[in-house]
Amino acid sequence: MKKLLILQCLLLSFSNIFTQVNINKIEPPFWWAGMKNTSLQLLIHGEDISTFDLKISNSLVTIEKVHQAESKNYLFVDLEIPSNQSADHFQLEFVRDGKVLQSIDYELKERREDSATRKGANASDVIYLITPDRFVNGNPKNDVIKGMKEGLSREQDFGRHGGDIQGIIDYLPYIQQTGFTSIWLNPVLENDMPEWSYHGYATTDYYNVDPRFGSNEEYIQLGKKANEMGIGMIMDIIVNHCGSEHYWMKDPPFSDWVNYQQQSDYTFSNHRKYTLLDPYASKIDRKEMVEGWFVEAMPDLNQRNSFMSTYLIQNSIWWIENTHITGIRQDTYSYPFKEFMTDWTCAIKNEYPYFYIVGEEWVDSPALISYWQEGKNNSDGNNSCLPGLMDFPLCFALHNALQKEEGWSDGLVKLYESVAQDYLYPDPSQLVIFPDNHDMSRIFTQVGDDFQKYKMALSYILTMRGIPQLYYGTEIAMTNTGDNSHGNIRSDFPGGWPNEEVNIPAKRGMTEEQIKALEFCEKLLNWRKHNKVIHQGKLTHFAPQNSCYIYFRHINSESIMVIINKNKTNSTLKLKRFAEMLNNFKIAQDVITNEQFVLDQDLELSPMRAYILELKQ
Repeated sequence: MKKLLILQCLLLSFSNIFTQVNINKIEPPFWWAGMKNTSLQLLIHGEDISTFDLKISNSLVTIEKVHQAESKNYLFVDLEIPSNQSADHFQLEFVRDGKVLQSIDYELKERREDSATRKGANASDVIYLITPDRFVNGNPKNDVIKGMKEGLSREQDFGRHGGDIQGIIDYLPYIQQTGFTSIWLNPVLENDMPEWSYHGYATTDYYNVDPRFGSNEEYIQLGKKANEMGIGMIMDIIVNHCGSEHYWMKDPPFSDWVNYQQQSDYTFSNHRKYTLLDPYASKIDRKEMVEGWFVEAMPDLNQRNSFMSTYLIQNSIWWIENTHITGIRQDTYSYPFKEFMTDWTCAIKNEYPYFYIVGEEWVDSPALISYWQEGKNNSDGNNSCLPGLMDFPLCFALHNALQKEEGWSDGLVKLYESVAQDYLYPDPSQLVIFPDNHDMSRIFTQVGDDFQKYKMALSYILTMRGIPQLYYGTEIAMTNTGDNSHGNIRSDFPGGWPNEEVNIPAKRGMTEEQIKALEFCEKLLNWRKHNKVIHQGKLTHFAPQNSCYIYFRHINSESIMVIINKNKTNSTLKLKRFAEMLNNFKIAQDVITNEQFVLDQDLELSPMRAYILELKQ
């Protein structure tokens, strides 16, 4: 009898071992009390997790519904969090045959007092775009992480070079001193891919910073320190695709979790963005645009699956609430299903009404870009809550203006015509304007390493309507001459690695050209930082004539006159044509050189030069 009891105990013990709950992920890993949306959906991933029932103990939070996926290794749990719920912990109990086999502690945190009212970027800001892997290596100890698929390979253009979040923290004083008021980091979430992982656009974990960049805590600290210095932070997020090494690609919860679930059957996107609005577009063209993959390593997510849609929306809100970011840059904005993008933007703006979101729509068409902006009355009834977009038409117009000879349809007229189409936008002041970015040749290269044209480009971008963005290194005229590969465009910031002779913040080891470029940018950026006429002023421009494009920014009694002069020899600018803007002013002073000009006579202009003139009565 005694032996029988021992055997029964052993069998019960083994039974308990084999019925333990093996949980790999609960996402989101925690949440907050006091959110406007009181619903929360948990994704739980673990071996045979669907065979368990769930209960909640010691909380007002209730389980509304538990959804089983097609894979037995997932559960999706709908929770309702009462509006009067305070910060708390509750137990999520996994039950089988009426017995609680495991309890998991889940936390509802307290929101920061000003979290919902955080202010996003606006036209008073200038954004500094950083590719973290190529900027500054502040912590060489995280260059190689054991178990991750790609290590350090600084000699390779497409390898990991070691830049990290600590490096950006270290360089915040330099960024502030130069005059930037916001930073946008290319993605920092885990990209555990076997190659090209440095760029960050193939996410393999949506809730954790890549440890080769640092940690979630360091990312939070970066935003906090930046905010304390008057610098906002914009997070780069991708909801269109993930990395092929993401855990759910080996065990998808549903057969429609990604578009073309069978990787052998996928097709590439045709990138024909007009099909989204074209009233005559074929179904197959639209399908291939939205559901096609970028590359094999980036599976295209299916936001029409309601669980995927909820997951992505909650993930973005989680990062906003958990950090000090003031904006999101949404990659490849038009590639997900447009109805989802409306849901995504409006869900964020519901929680954070003053938050800034800018979408990437890489086309040379104001008509197509304006479709996505909040307030646009579209014929198909789709109206998103997206405040801003990247102004690619203006970027391309700037390249044409500085690369091409003056003509009826080329040169400075391209800038004039691009801005003249602002009637298409509900709010052009919310557009992000830029001379280049991480996906194209640097502006100094685009203008043939011509320093005067480089200064023209920056003078234009920093005085035109919209929110300017400069790529890291633009302030020192970095170039990628002779090689327009992405690896070279995203080359290392000089002095950002230990034991280098160059140190940009200390202005040590710099070339004469780098010094001149940095001094120019510091003066212009810091002047702009405190100049309301640039932030809020109206724009009046005059059609280009005689290789000159002239525009004014003006508010109340303040006015700025900008002259972009492409004449290759000394020339005279007759002021009579601009009388409507100059009648009340007698003196003009150049912001960069402090030269003064009398406005009762024509201006003698130096060749190939931009003038930014403060008008005085």
